[in-house]
Amino acid sequence: MAHLRCDFFSDALGLSTSMTVILPQASGNQIGIESVAQATEPPVLYLLHGLSDDDTIWLRHTSIERYAAQRGLAVVMPQVHRSFYADEAYGMKFWTFLSEELPAVVGRFFRVSERREDSYVAGLSMGGYGAFKWALRRPGRFAAAASLSGVLDLDRRVREDDTGLFRPVFGDRPVAGSDDDLLALLGRAGADLPRLYVACGTEDVLYADNRSFVAACAAAGIAVTTDFGPGEHEWGYWDARIQNVLTWMFPPQP
Repeated sequence: MAHLRCDFFSDALGLSTSMTVILPQASGNQIGIESVAQATEPPVLYLLHGLSDDDTIWLRHTSIERYAAQRGLAVVMPQVHRSFYADEAYGMKFWTFLSEELPAVVGRFFRVSERREDSYVAGLSMGGYGAFKWALRRPGRFAAAASLSGVLDLDRRVREDDTGLFRPVFGDRPVAGSDDDLLALLGRAGADLPRLYVACGTEDVLYADNRSFVAACAAAGIAVTTDFGPGEHEWGYWDARIQNVLTWMFPPQP
């Protein structure tokens, strides 16, 4: 695999930002690594970080490069700070950056597939929320979307917050019923959604949020693959679950 830290200017944000990218490279000589490369443009996974993280965090705390190498998968990891992947009330347009500018930049910089059937999104915690918001608001872009320990009932978190965490992001605008509310988006979803996958540990503080989301999917008649079991909000859990996610996204061929 090729590993790149890409620094570039974002017109949507009005500043220079970064993304970490890994690209497939077939090699039969690298000891201990099983790697393949696609004959054509490789599929791409947009892999989103959590609240306290940045674009390097998945490489630092998991073996995502090794897992992607086995599948000939390109992985794009953008940096969005603590934005909840939103156009901030008192800040920058991170939703516009993510959903519009980033795929266009990736398409110009790298040889990856732009077909829906080759495009995937996943994330953890705040990034799980971002992955599902992107998938539900732009359903025609992705074949599948996965959330690990996601903040999937954001309205509840905003209402119960006494730290001011969400104030710069949402200001006084309500989350409930808006395009930032995943539960509301489920109610407005059409029939052509990507496949959805929800994983959360039963000891995670966000477990109830994830159960609420799955119940809302059932009420809306939306199929979702679930992975609930022992686990906390920590990297050992996410490293294990991202492997399950990739197997679900790319099942072994007979």
